[in-house]
This record gives sequence, C-alpha cells and structure tokens, in this order.
Amino acid sequence: MARIKIKEFITELLTEFLEKNGYELYHVEFLKEGKDWFLRVYIDRIDDSAGGISTDDCEKVSRFLSDRLDETDPIEQNYYLEVSSPGMDRALLKDSDYVRFAGRFVDVALYRGIDGRKTFFGRLVGIQNGNLVIIDEKENRIELPMEKVAKTKLAVIF
Repeated sequence: MARIKIKEFITELLTEFLEKNGYELYHVEFLKEGKDWFLRVYIDRIDDSAGGISTDDCEKVSRFLSDRLDETDPIEQNYYLEVSSPGMDRALLKDSDYVRFAGRFVDVALYRGIDGRKTFFGRLVGIQNGNLVIIDEKENRIELPMEKVAKTKLAVIF
C-alpha cells in the first residue's frame, strides 16, 4: 500500500474512535529510518481544557489501532507502530493550527533567509493574505510569505 494511502487508511480507521474518546488525529507518518519502517500516529485532545495527552491515552489508541491493523493487515512490510502526542513544541501543520494557537509564541524557520535571517520568534497572530504574521519581542509586526516558511513550531518557554 502506498504511503499516502496508508495515511488515508489510518485516518479513516481512527476518526470515529478518536472522536468518541475526545481525541483528534494530529498527524500520521509512515517512513523508513535505516532498515526499519515506522508508522507514527500523533493524537491530541479535542478540548484543550481537558489537559494534554497522557501515556494512558497513547496506549488506548495504540491498542485499538493495533487490533484493527492486525484484522485488516493493510501494510505489507514489517513496521513499528508508535502513538504519541504532538509535544509541547508541536509543529503547526494545518491552517486550523494557526487559528487555534494564535496568541502563543512560535519559532519560525524559513527555506531561504529574508534580510539575512532564516529564523524568527514571536507571538502568533495568524495567517493573513498568504503571510504568516507574528509580533516580535519589540512589538514589531513581521509578515512572512507562507511559501517561504519551512516550519512553524510552538515555542517552549520556561
């Protein structure tokens, strides 16, 4: 089964179970690292006020998914199944992530530098007119074209 179809299959397999249990699918990866294949499923809570994802949550989803994968056996090669949370420094992958985490601090990496800079830090405003908008520590509004943004991650501040 092709990688893209595996991701779609996992999404279909999990959607109803996750919703019934207060989770949502954050991301699915099926990739080869060295000689081993990994199916990584990242879950999150639908409601942020319920707290983060625990190891018990990951185990619950892992058991459900493992059982369904054993029944259907859609993946030909051997692989390791990993279920985890997106983490405190999660990457923002979908437009809805930029809405959900508006007001939070982010680290932004660009494919190519703008004015000699490839990394930026600031409070996320959101995406406006095709630009990622942040407010830096000096209260400057910075607009970065989304096509130049390689990665946006929530900043971990202690």
